[in-house]
Amino acid sequence: MRSYFLSGIAILATKGVSAQFVSPPTDLKTAKGYLDLPVRYKQVPEGICELTPGVKSYSGYVDIEQDQHSFFWFFEARNGNPKDAPLTVWINGGPGSSSMLGLFQENGPCRLDADGNPYSNPYAWNNVSNMIFIDQPTQTGFSYSKAISGYTTAAGSIVQLPNATCPDYAENCATYSAPIFADTANSTAAAAPAMWKTLQGFMGAFPQYSRKEFAFATESFGGHYGPIFNEYIKTQNEKIRHGELHGAHHIDLKTVLIGNGWYDPLIQYAAFYNFSLENTYDLKFFNDSIQTMMYQNMYGTGNCYDQTVNCYKNGIDDACAAADSFCYDTVEAVLDRYTGRDEYDIREFSTDANPDPFPPTFFEAYLNTPKVQQAIGAFVNFTGATTVGTAFAATGDDDREDGTIEALSKLVEQGVYVIMYFGDADYICNWIGGEVVAEKVNAPDYCNAGYVNITTSDDIVHGQVKQAGHFAFARIYESGHEVPFYQPVIALEMFERALQGRDIATGKHSVWRSGYKTVGSVKSTYREGNGTVQFEPVDASATYNTTTNQPNPVVNGTASGQEKKREVLFRPNRK
Repeated sequence: MRSYFLSGIAILATKGVSAQFVSPPTDLKTAKGYLDLPVRYKQVPEGICELTPGVKSYSGYVDIEQDQHSFFWFFEARNGNPKDAPLTVWINGGPGSSSMLGLFQENGPCRLDADGNPYSNPYAWNNVSNMIFIDQPTQTGFSYSKAISGYTTAAGSIVQLPNATCPDYAENCATYSAPIFADTANSTAAAAPAMWKTLQGFMGAFPQYSRKEFAFATESFGGHYGPIFNEYIKTQNEKIRHGELHGAHHIDLKTVLIGNGWYDPLIQYAAFYNFSLENTYDLKFFNDSIQTMMYQNMYGTGNCYDQTVNCYKNGIDDACAAADSFCYDTVEAVLDRYTGRDEYDIREFSTDANPDPFPPTFFEAYLNTPKVQQAIGAFVNFTGATTVGTAFAATGDDDREDGTIEALSKLVEQGVYVIMYFGDADYICNWIGGEVVAEKVNAPDYCNAGYVNITTSDDIVHGQVKQAGHFAFARIYESGHEVPFYQPVIALEMFERALQGRDIATGKHSVWRSGYKTVGSVKSTYREGNGTVQFEPVDASATYNTTTNQPNPVVNGTASGQEKKREVLFRPNRK
């Protein structure tokens, strides 16, 4: 998986009682979206997440099929008139990672402290845009197929119960989405139509926020989602234009931002080896013997490279699934197995006994409180999307390139502003591989551009960018996988510049100006060194300081800052 997701349900499971089951909401309003898609929604009360007086938020479901219900949570723009503000769609990756991660850990209007109290995020992206966060594919997060009462086994399987009563032998009793593979997607291409329908439903039900143009932001496995989904949207627009689709809304993609994306396995599996040899934090992960083993596992005859090439050539599900499993186990997971360092931020350790506390996961328990579930109209508990992950794994979608780079190239050709940005402490989708992908996009004049510093309002250099016209590649310093958490200032200002069609480096120049490109060094050579690297596990109660780019000190067992205590974090070794 290319982003965090839950492996279980973050609620208090009490045997023999039904308090952990969700009562179906009875106060949802109904509307018709485009394509006559049913939409059920409610206005979320102030204080659940958005704390700015007068700024509205709505949540609910688009019923894209009889047993496929896509959850959305929309927030008005804080500044200016929301009816005039642009619309931005945010989805997380995985596959099967809920967009509630992005909402509560990255760029949403609020964060949570250890006591479950929301506080305002001053760097929220809805400062400058209307934002809609979507849980997809179905059975991810709050999205569901059929709501059932059930419990989970030690292996993570969901067992259906006859009613909302938890028997003595069961744990983690809750309201789940029925784990039916036929009611979700098993590949990027299969997930695209559902995403398009969700947008059609929302825009038709909320015409005051509907736009002819929109921005699309994603991360991690979003390197697959972003290009392929939006290529599908383009094909649907053509059908609308030719009169082949009736009742649909023509929506033009204007801007795409992809953070630490997973695009091309051949390139990015090789980048694990390259990153372990040369990273800008002066970390040597392995001894020579392990390094040699990793190289052999990658390039030896019949190993990761050859198996992935075979997947590319024949496209057989079993071959791609086997290649993905092999490459993960023998190449990617070498970091976990021999160093204990966090794939999502190499500066930290992360083990079962001592997981990395950043970003904090207090939102998991918060979303499973009856107060919040009632406020957002949830039909199921917030859980990890194991069904989605399993479905994608069966087709080996993670090991497929799927035409992502070609799709990015087409978007650039069609006039879409494309920004690829990478936190450079991330290993799982590292910037070294991302840089190669950016070159292969082959945007006009990009090969003649160079790296320059990115200037921001705090007068701190947080990264560099290489840009030609409306295509940019940005490296963000001292940032793990979720850039808006680690570097919120540059994340927000980069987002705002993208929406305005301005250059990422300064925000002063139109990217549509003929011949615009950054003039600088061929390579980004800045080295952070190990000043922010931790050499022992961080205390579970620690908080992160985005000024010093490292944990705040823990004094007498108490962390400074708002996030005082940390709940249990469930995180996979990728799958």
